[in-house]
Amino acid sequence: MNAFDISARSSCHNIALATTPFRHLSSSYHLMTLKLQHHVSIGERRSIRVVRITASLWPNTDSTVSQPSPAESNGALEIDSPYSFLKCDGSKTVHAAERLGRGIVTDAITTPVVNTSVYFFKKTADLIDWKEKRQFSYEYGRYGNPTTAVLEEKMSALEGAESTLFLASGMCTSSVMFLALVPAGGHIVTTTDCYRRTRIFIANMLPKMGITATIIDPADVDALEAALENNKVSLFFTETPTNPFQRCVDIKLVSELCHRKGALVCIDGTFSTPINQKALSLGADLVVNSATKYIAGHHDVLAGCISGSEKLISQVRSFHFILGGTLSPNSAYLVIRGMKTLHLRVQHQNSTAMKMAQLLETHPKVTRVYYPGLPSHPEYALAKRQMTGFGGVVCFDIDGDIMRTIKFVDSLKIPYIAPSFGGVESVVNQPAIMSYWDLPRKEREKYRIYDNTVRFCFGVEGYEDLKDDVLQALDAI
Repeated sequence: MNAFDISARSSCHNIALATTPFRHLSSSYHLMTLKLQHHVSIGERRSIRVVRITASLWPNTDSTVSQPSPAESNGALEIDSPYSFLKCDGSKTVHAAERLGRGIVTDAITTPVVNTSVYFFKKTADLIDWKEKRQFSYEYGRYGNPTTAVLEEKMSALEGAESTLFLASGMCTSSVMFLALVPAGGHIVTTTDCYRRTRIFIANMLPKMGITATIIDPADVDALEAALENNKVSLFFTETPTNPFQRCVDIKLVSELCHRKGALVCIDGTFSTPINQKALSLGADLVVNSATKYIAGHHDVLAGCISGSEKLISQVRSFHFILGGTLSPNSAYLVIRGMKTLHLRVQHQNSTAMKMAQLLETHPKVTRVYYPGLPSHPEYALAKRQMTGFGGVVCFDIDGDIMRTIKFVDSLKIPYIAPSFGGVESVVNQPAIMSYWDLPRKEREKYRIYDNTVRFCFGVEGYEDLKDDVLQALDAI
């Protein structure tokens, strides 16, 4: 018997358990299936083929983009989850969808990597049953994979979502989300401070579909209300905290305002992670993450994900089936591996960044520090209210010009000069060089990207070593 056989076909010698996703099961049925698997012998367990019948995985041949319906909830999305008895995020990152609910039955503690691009049907009748949705099966790698399904279930448990879709990168996720949920000729609202590639996609690509945008300051509620009043807004999209200056958006307030006008709210939580901030519980409809960063956390894989209601994620999934951008099973495995230490890494990075931000703010060679955990931050009170930690990225301005700032960066011994953040290794860069060097200085400064700004992304090294390294580099300039 192939331990990775996840088909729904049973024989007289095999036990076939067809189960719906555990989030839709009653607690008693969930326990019954777990107990059944526990009490059978190892040999019998190896022959049990558990099928997770996930409606959102069925290919949708209707590629029409429709205007999303007005947000159905006036507040947080309430999920009846089988993981509700796990109160700690750390327990969910370790066990959700694996010890509790994995569709692949083996005796392995870790989730197997299912490396295949296609899945077969034993007979034509099985194919017809699948086509007519009488039974579940995987069919083609772009439409689903058992390893990736475990990852998606795990992320849903952590975000408190009905459904999650993983794609090949964070930008792929955001792009597919826009195309799936904003109709041609639609209007979105976004914020000034954000990841540059997202800004480019909104400014250069969406207009080709007739989609326009209003761009507001992250804290300008009046501008948001005006945009909602004067336009038929389909979607409000923002990072919080933002990249690189870590401005914070009041998720609860903007969700209430947008829902009154029938607009969806999508939060990019890459800087916060679901460890520090639960966007869905604050009223957002969707949350996206570049899982390349903290979620995977080891600088060794590209991935992105979007979490929310089954209805909305199904719409995004349908577009993903057409556009591609599929996460490979090996990448899914690396993200699963990384997620199991997410809470430990983020807590350590929170602590290091907080202490370093406080240290830098008092240093005579630093003129300004951007970190939401500092009382000097413009949204400090908001950050304290909607976040439990403030992340591992600290931005600050060196007292000097570009050459003095370069000397500081080059004098550091521990961090790599590199893009990205959220990994176990610390990385550092000057945004003016790393992300905006192709623009003239005056153009960069329109986005408040100055030559003396440093973005320091702390890893999991010891605080004392990082502190000593930063101080010696400051002494060198």
